[in-house]
Amino acid sequence: MTTLTFPVLQVLADGKFHSGEALAQHFKVTRATIWNAVQHAENLGIEIFSVRGRGYKLPLAINLLDKNAVLKAIGEQRAWFALEVLDEVDSTNTYLMQNKHAAHATCVAAHVQTNGKGRRGRTWVSQLGASLTFSLLWRFQCGAAALSGLSLCVGVALIRALRDFDVNTAQLKWPNDVLVEGKKLAGILIELQGDLEGPSAAVIGVGINLNLPKNVLESIDQPAIDLASVKVIDQNALLGAILKHMADVLSGFETNGFVGLRDEWLRYHAYENKPVRMLLPNGTDVQGVVKGVAEDGILLVETALGLQRFSAGEISLRGVE
Repeated sequence: MTTLTFPVLQVLADGKFHSGEALAQHFKVTRATIWNAVQHAENLGIEIFSVRGRGYKLPLAINLLDKNAVLKAIGEQRAWFALEVLDEVDSTNTYLMQNKHAAHATCVAAHVQTNGKGRRGRTWVSQLGASLTFSLLWRFQCGAAALSGLSLCVGVALIRALRDFDVNTAQLKWPNDVLVEGKKLAGILIELQGDLEGPSAAVIGVGINLNLPKNVLESIDQPAIDLASVKVIDQNALLGAILKHMADVLSGFETNGFVGLRDEWLRYHAYENKPVRMLLPNGTDVQGVVKGVAEDGILLVETALGLQRFSAGEISLRGVE
């Protein structure tokens, strides 16, 4: 990894041209070193314009993650969190899953994820300044078996944070997605560690589309939208707001389980009383009408066989009769 890559990108974040000579003087290195740093950025999929006589420039000015700005946005609850901002990582979830000694409430955010995880084996598409990707480690005294409904609670925290910025049209899709205009804005991936009965830990991964290029949005394997289509929000302020609401929601979940947030989740439910097709992990599907969620976060669907409970699967509107 070229250690100068992200310091150079911090300079280029203003969206203006910077000559290789000026950058070399700024960092007290050779122009060849600057060129290598730019090449590494391009290898990460970061588009940089290079114009002879003018220098290097990003396509647009971008807002990068800043640890102090995030902590300030969290406010009084910032003492809860151990926050790391990484330049580059394969996956923030993988990073925390492999760090067995990470402290409770450790949050890892990354400028660039090279192999971000989505649900059902998907890859989460992320780009510098265009996506907010982070993971939060939360330790529970209860066993993993008692964490049913956790992803739904996280969804409530995301909705609360978005509403802080007057993004009031966001809805929730069971069990892990935030939608705007029926398109995916954000996703949640939770990975559990520990015993079914004893102390456990959850690594809560979140990815939010901030301002993705049109071709990237169109490359995603489902209808997707970015936040810039609705409202431009500083990602440091957004991450701070999310973590503040995560602290409240997860503390309540530890005490009361999902039941304490069930009514609020249902207010944002995108598919309540709508006909859907449930895509099940074994490759089969079931059609029915969504009838809410149970107190443990299980999806309830009225089917030809009566009211059925689903703990896994994916809601689809395609092919619904």
